[in-house]
Amino acid sequence: MVKLLLDNGTGVNVQVEEYGTALQAAASEGHAHIVKLLVNKDANVNAQGGYFGTALQAAAFKGHEHIVKLLLDNGADVNAQGGYFGTALQAAASEGHAHIVKLLVNKDADVDAQVEEYGTALQAAAFKGHEHIVKLLLDNGADIKAQGGEYGTALQAAASEGHAHIVKLLVNKDADVDAQGGQYGTALQAAAFGGHEHIVKLLIDNGADVNAQGGQYGTALQAASAAGHEHIVKLLIDNGADIKAQGGEYGTALQAAAFKGPEHIVKLLLDNGADVNAQSGHFGTALQAAASEGHAHIVKLLVNKDADVNAQGGHFGTALQAAAFKGHEHIVKLLIDNGADIKAQGGEYGTALQAAAFKGHEHIVKLLLDNGADAKAQGGEYGTALQAAASEGHAHIVKLLVNKDADVDAQGGQYGTALQEAASEGHEHIVKLLLDNGADVNAQGGQYGTALQAASAAGHEHIVKLLLDNGADVNARGGHFGTALQAAASEGHAHIVKLLVNKDADVDAQVEEYGTALQEAASEGHELIVKLLLDNGADVDAQVEEYGTALQAASAAGHEYIVKLLLDNGADVNAQGGQYGTALQAASAAGHEHIAKLLLDNGADVNAQGGHFGTALQEVAFRGHEHIVKLLLENGADAKAQGGEYGTALQAAAFKGHEHIVKLLLKSGV
Repeated sequence: MVKLLLDNGTGVNVQVEEYGTALQAAASEGHAHIVKLLVNKDANVNAQGGYFGTALQAAAFKGHEHIVKLLLDNGADVNAQGGYFGTALQAAASEGHAHIVKLLVNKDADVDAQVEEYGTALQAAAFKGHEHIVKLLLDNGADIKAQGGEYGTALQAAASEGHAHIVKLLVNKDADVDAQGGQYGTALQAAAFGGHEHIVKLLIDNGADVNAQGGQYGTALQAASAAGHEHIVKLLIDNGADIKAQGGEYGTALQAAAFKGPEHIVKLLLDNGADVNAQSGHFGTALQAAASEGHAHIVKLLVNKDADVNAQGGHFGTALQAAAFKGHEHIVKLLIDNGADIKAQGGEYGTALQAAAFKGHEHIVKLLLDNGADAKAQGGEYGTALQAAASEGHAHIVKLLVNKDADVDAQGGQYGTALQEAASEGHEHIVKLLLDNGADVNAQGGQYGTALQAASAAGHEHIVKLLLDNGADVNARGGHFGTALQAAASEGHAHIVKLLVNKDADVDAQVEEYGTALQEAASEGHELIVKLLLDNGADVDAQVEEYGTALQAASAAGHEYIVKLLLDNGADVNAQGGQYGTALQAASAAGHEHIAKLLLDNGADVNAQGGHFGTALQEVAFRGHEHIVKLLLENGADAKAQGGEYGTALQAAAFKGHEHIVKLLLKSGV
């Protein structure tokens, strides 16, 4: 069948996704006769692509020695890089194919070639536990100290996976037991995390530095503590591990154990002098780590060992905030009973109350309020607990906080007020609840300026109506979009645009960034909104800074139907202003040939001056839009016109190296 396909013109080197080429597919599956046939039909033996990169790597990975030999005899590059394993040697070493490793080495394969995952073939073999291949590679000059790959060295790779015989072999061959690099920093840390006690002992007996720093866990002690290997923790301590060492993901071994939850290891570390209040790592303290993860016994143990319940630091600021955020009510109570400051400020959420409110833990919110938490406290990501609850739609908590005299108009956080938070997120019942409790419907601040703009931008029509019915100023200025109308127009919410217009929104209101609602709708391609605004008296030629007019904005963005709609509604095709000068220049700059033609057909001045490049012709000459250059010249563009940054269209084209356009301009009589 393969022969028939080849005889009928099927491309021998055609690339496909999984195997790259037919040769790689055949090599992978061990079809030697097809490999031979393809090679005889001039298949490229070094073609790159597919999962294995090359046919040689595919055959090496699968253990097809005869195909490996066949490919090598036909010119396959023994050191070609690519594919999942990087090289054929690493593929064979990883899978334990000793005969192929030997064959490749005898064909001058680079035993120290570096690739991503395993670094070298030696590291791959060590990781997979192929002792005979490790020995073979070393006997053929592999660098035992080579750095690279996920595990840094072959020794760390072997130690990580618990291959004691390979670790011993490498150590006896003078591998550096303290070599730094890779995920675990050192071989000792890798073995400690993996729970390989005999390897930990072997490395220590061979001089490994028990306090070496580096890797994910900082030290071997932290790695063993995080993984819950008590015997290794004890072994390391007995061999001089610094119990107070700082570094790594958890800061200290104590914090790692407190986070992961092996209480016996926490006790062991404390009994051996661990600092219960040491500051470091993601959680700041061991107490915060334990509180975050809900380990009540460890929290109690740490408190009984004089842990500072009000220590500041870490992601949550305090242990109380961590427990409140995670919903561990019993730990919140335990901490309060042991003197935790319920009003303490800090961390991502500012206070424990805001953290609990954000996550919707009503019982904890009530517990905190009953114990004196300040419902008006400011700080953290959301500004107040009320804003946090409003943002997430926790109506019961909003009500609870309001009943505890939370300031409904407090400013802070991304959205300014709780009302804007709820309006933006679409929580209508909370918007109503806040309004019923006296929230200022026109309060300014936050990302959207007002709650009305926030709801308009997000498309929450019912909330927009509710806010308007409660006295929201339809023309209030401020925020990201300037007005609610511009927000709705920009985001394409036609029903809201109609609702706002019917409530006397100023259709021609201008703001700095977005100009007018018409310009924004035109730029974004919202045809229905453009029509709606025009039908309601929007000035079709209103000028603003960036795009000049709605026509220029639509032309630049390539919205042909809107360009036609604007022209049909009397837009001045030659209006000057904005970044591009004219609509024709805007369309030309963006390469929208159909729009350029439409504008010309509607009387656009082909030689109008303005904008950065002076004329439309210079603009397209610079940008390399040959078809539009031709169109403009055919419509009377003056190729000799002066102006703009480059003086003439010819200079602009020459500067950018657009040879075809230079020729076209010269031909036109420049």
